[in-house]
Amino acid sequence: MTATTRRALLGTGAALSLSSPALAFPDRPLRIISGFNPGGANDIVSRALAQPLTAVLGQPVVVENRAGAGGGVGALAAARAAPDGYTMFMGIVDTQAINPLTYRNLAYDPERDFAPVSLVATIPFAVVAGPSRPEIKDFAGLVAAAKRAPGALSFGSWGVGSTAHLAFARIAREAEAELLHVPFTGQAPAMQAVAASQVDVMAVPAGGAEAMARDGRARVLAVISPQRLELLPAAPTLRELGVDLVIGLWQALYVPARTPPAVVARLNAAAREAMRAPSFAAAMRTQAAKPEPSTPEALAELQRSEREAYGVVVRALNITVDGA
Repeated sequence: MTATTRRALLGTGAALSLSSPALAFPDRPLRIISGFNPGGANDIVSRALAQPLTAVLGQPVVVENRAGAGGGVGALAAARAAPDGYTMFMGIVDTQAINPLTYRNLAYDPERDFAPVSLVATIPFAVVAGPSRPEIKDFAGLVAAAKRAPGALSFGSWGVGSTAHLAFARIAREAEAELLHVPFTGQAPAMQAVAASQVDVMAVPAGGAEAMARDGRARVLAVISPQRLELLPAAPTLRELGVDLVIGLWQALYVPARTPPAVVARLNAAAREAMRAPSFAAAMRTQAAKPEPSTPEALAELQRSEREAYGVVVRALNITVDGA
């Protein structure tokens, strides 16, 4: 064997050794941590992605719900997991961009503790009214009711400082009306409270709003999107009604910081392939969601820009939470 051949083989061996974690990954089941209760948009997107991701990666991908503190409980659990790619986190704009602005003592740092993998989906909001207020038949009726009795009309959310909270806080500000905020531990419990007449109104991801309206548990008053939605064609946009507001959720896949770049790249490629699956597309249509595969770098930039944009809103509304 010549020296040149020996060096070539050694070089090949070194390259294989350096890349072997990615080549061997994954060799056991993986999990996606959702920071919210089952039944909400984050859980639905997580499970919709887990199914085709299982097929792409050749290993089971299970969803683990860790609800609480505006998604902070799940985020902290994911941040503390081993940085080996076997634990992923389905972050949202709340956990990755807003919580650092609203929580005084946040137990995790979205930029320091996570490595971005890919954006997954964007979901518009809709404004719904529950059976507790049968007189509210449209958005104008909501504003009129709020102005007649300041502070008497209640709106639900999945936490102080959440996108659902900020959406209605901004609506109230634009309408010069006062409403009572009632936070819950997740989207599903808040929606249940609206349906059970414990809370009057709420900003809900469009898929949840459509399901509530279809079952007769709520009325859709408007959508908070740039244009009308195919899922809710009769609902006007807030812009049509004179309120210049567009707000919704984005869902994105993260892994703990210090996960090897080769593993991040493998998961990014797998997530992109999984998002092309017909089952994922079908699940997104039920939520009026748009699949949004991205590079890790593009997701990191989105997170930074959203934090800056929401910082203006949080400071203007003076929203703070003691800890998470």
